[in-house]
Amino acid sequence: MIDLRLLREDPDRVRASQRARGEDVALVDSLLSADERRRSSGVRFDELRAEQKALGKLIPKASGDEKAELLKKASQLAADVKAADAERDAAATETQELLVQLSNLVHPDVPVGGEEDFVTLETNGTIRDFGAEGFEPKDHLELGTLLGAIDVERGAKVSGSRFYFLTGVGALLELALVNAAIAQATAAGFTPMLTPALVRPQSMAGTGFLGQAAQDVYHLDKDDLYLVGTSEVPLAAYHMDEIIDADRLPLRYAGFSPCFRREAGSHGKDTRGIFRVHQFDKVEMFSYVAPEDSQAEHQRLLDWEKQWLNSLELPYRVIDVASGDLGSSASRKFDCEAWIPTQGKYRELTSTSDCTEFQSRRLSIRVRDGKQVKPLATLNGTLCAVPRTIVAILENHQQADGSVRVPEVLRPYLGGRELLEPVAK
Repeated sequence: MIDLRLLREDPDRVRASQRARGEDVALVDSLLSADERRRSSGVRFDELRAEQKALGKLIPKASGDEKAELLKKASQLAADVKAADAERDAAATETQELLVQLSNLVHPDVPVGGEEDFVTLETNGTIRDFGAEGFEPKDHLELGTLLGAIDVERGAKVSGSRFYFLTGVGALLELALVNAAIAQATAAGFTPMLTPALVRPQSMAGTGFLGQAAQDVYHLDKDDLYLVGTSEVPLAAYHMDEIIDADRLPLRYAGFSPCFRREAGSHGKDTRGIFRVHQFDKVEMFSYVAPEDSQAEHQRLLDWEKQWLNSLELPYRVIDVASGDLGSSASRKFDCEAWIPTQGKYRELTSTSDCTEFQSRRLSIRVRDGKQVKPLATLNGTLCAVPRTIVAILENHQQADGSVRVPEVLRPYLGGRELLEPVAK
């Protein structure tokens, strides 16, 4: 959540942020009104309590009619205090309910607009000309079938649509990707983490995934637990309700976990293959830093993502995501989109978001710097979302005979194998 003081001091900035996101601007004024009632009712309660305490000291000293009058006044004060307390609690509850509906403030450099209004920051790698090479590229599912690597038919039989099996070299390729990604993250100073896939409501809500993203979340009613869509959730909640000493920052974690998403709004999209699925594995980077360091850390996370994609020898572009396409927690987000030959376009492979103090306020994570205790900043960045990365590798590194060249960075994790070759039928 945002800082209420900032809301009071600069409501126009908050209104502009809501407008840029395409979200409810009137929410700002409703929140300002509720906050004013919360503060004024709090003052009223404190004044009445002080009066009540002062009166309580006079009653034992009084007698006769004076005491009777004081007791009558004390009775009325008790009723007034109870009413003021109820008013204060109601206003505080309303303020909190409205505050958690408000998205993070959009960074001033973010392009304004919807999904297609992003700005391309850079393009890296060379897109292959398969026509010049003399063959038509196969898509990842055809390649995966030839290699004995992907089985979506049995995935659908066992679990339904958008599920799959990785088999043979497909399973080995996932393990190679995960191990290589963790190795890069560890070399960069991240602590590797294996995180829970089930979290409590306060963890999911604290990271902002029960707002606009709620429709994509799986909930286990019987246990009141949520299946995570990313290890960002348990990594953000890892230090929930803690105060961290400033000299421990930055804290950087690389989490590996299964991820579960309903893909509720994607009916009819990417139905072929494993690009958009309900369950997948991912290596996620997560950072806790001082607020003044968040923008520099955001760039570092992007650089680590670019290092990863460069090592996989994939052509990709980096985009500055537009305001209307940001998640509620993100102040700014960069996506790295890999070229998918058979689709003839770039598709998101990694993403990194600067969430500033938004999540830490919701999760009550603070930093102690001398005598000052304040919220810190959290950031997240995908290092390797496995299925989409497999899609990009198979399609970009395919050969005319249906084999796939293995990027050098993965070869040590595949027993030195340089090619993935079609299996005999």
